[in-house]
Amino acid sequence: MKSPDVSPEHRWLHQLLGQWTWASEAVPGQDHGHHHSGTEEGRPVGDIWVELAGAGDYGVSRMTIGFEPVRGRFWGTWVGGMMNHLWVYDGALQEDGKTLVLEATGPAFDGNGMALYRDVVQVIGPEERTLQAFVQGADGAWTHFMTTRYRRVSAAV
Repeated sequence: MKSPDVSPEHRWLHQLLGQWTWASEAVPGQDHGHHHSGTEEGRPVGDIWVELAGAGDYGVSRMTIGFEPVRGRFWGTWVGGMMNHLWVYDGALQEDGKTLVLEATGPAFDGNGMALYRDVVQVIGPEERTLQAFVQGADGAWTHFMTTRYRRVSAAV
């Protein structure tokens, strides 16, 4: 099998590589989520995937993100040691070239069924990025429930 060509979208993901610290907080007025903090290591998986290995006061997590040129979409997964659901992402880079919007279906906050979630990753600069988390309500409206701020400690090795 021939190795896939590295696209600009794959290179965009390389901004996430390196050692990071992070802190998350629930949006005021939302009782979903809590304040957490920890570290994350962004590692390449070849030239076309990244793995983000997180650890914090909530436990551990692993996120993978890649780009599928045929579909023109980003996709990936997220797992956390604190839950038994595999989150499968589908998303797109926005026109600003700084914002990646990923959506996944997961357990509803109230425990009744599933809900659609949206994680918005925004690269602020080489040393900073954010992730804003939203959940879609039955009325179709999106509710912002958490923001995580990442600061680079060191670049990828």
